[in-house]
Amino acid sequence: MSRVPGWLLRHRITIEPYLGDSSTGALYGPPQQVRAFVDEQTRTVVSAGGEQTTSSSTAYTAPGTTAPPLSRVTLPSGRVTTVIACLPRDGGGLPTPDHVEIQLQ
Repeated sequence: MSRVPGWLLRHRITIEPYLGDSSTGALYGPPQQVRAFVDEQTRTVVSAGGEQTTSSSTAYTAPGTTAPPLSRVTLPSGRVTTVIACLPRDGGGLPTPDHVEIQLQ
């Protein structure tokens, strides 16, 4: 198995990639809707800066999905949240589904 099967990605999320800050606040790229499996569960994760933080949701998407830290994500419930980390999960040839794990605040 090389990719997570599409039939497992039952939800749709909208990702607005974080581009940086301006004098008026955060800048985001154009929204892109992607298929995902959303797990709304609270757990402790480590951010890109190395701090421990609380994640309230995790979205699992197909390989190739990008969501830089601080990107804005709208979940199927309508809740808007922020990306803590976007982690590629590659089984290295093992029979596990390759996917991208997006940890959300």
